[in-house]
Amino acid sequence: MKKSIVLFSGGIDSTTALYWALHRTEKVYALTFDYGQRHKIEISMARKLAQTLDIHHKIIQVDLKQIGGSSLTDTNIPIPEYKRAEEIEEGVPSTYVPFRNGIFLSLAAALAEAEGIKEIVCGFNTLDSPNYPDTRSQFVKAMEEAINQGTTPPPTNEKIKILAPFADMKKSEIIKEGLSIGVDYSYTISCYLGEEVPCRKCSSCLLRQKAWEEVGSKDPLLLRLEKEGKI
Repeated sequence: MKKSIVLFSGGIDSTTALYWALHRTEKVYALTFDYGQRHKIEISMARKLAQTLDIHHKIIQVDLKQIGGSSLTDTNIPIPEYKRAEEIEEGVPSTYVPFRNGIFLSLAAALAEAEGIKEIVCGFNTLDSPNYPDTRSQFVKAMEEAINQGTTPPPTNEKIKILAPFADMKKSEIIKEGLSIGVDYSYTISCYLGEEVPCRKCSSCLLRQKAWEEVGSKDPLLLRLEKEGKI
């Protein structure tokens, strides 16, 4: 049976990656991390979608607040706010969590080795997203090499693969791909401030808004919140 592990934060990109994996893999494990992020609501929303899809969902706790250095884990560091997506400055933002994706991929690799799984799927992308060094294709390839150097090869000598199918796609293109395979985006959370109702000021909110404008549709999250009387 072909199996895969999907790094599943509950945001647009990882949710699309989850559905993408479900369309090509017989058994999918959704892997979410409770790492001390201030936007912890993404965990409960990820759990809700995993239950709806009736898939195996594992939540691993790893306290990156002890590391610090990011406005996502240190509430003393303010989340940058902007009026428009075009105002988001270049360079690595304060919302970057030091080596977070490297840590996540390492833990996913440990689970993959224990379960005999050969594919790790992630929704990393570098276009229309904050400038994080641990989402780039070169990083993914380097982590894949390191993982295969540091894990026990099975009798078949089949290597673990890290798949990042959206690495070089715009967020609007990722959404279009997701809509074509039936992704439900109404419970996906992007806002860094940690509320279900988006602040529409952080970089993640603004890039999400820009993407839906490019798609030419209203964000299903906003439609759901309106229907529920939350906005």
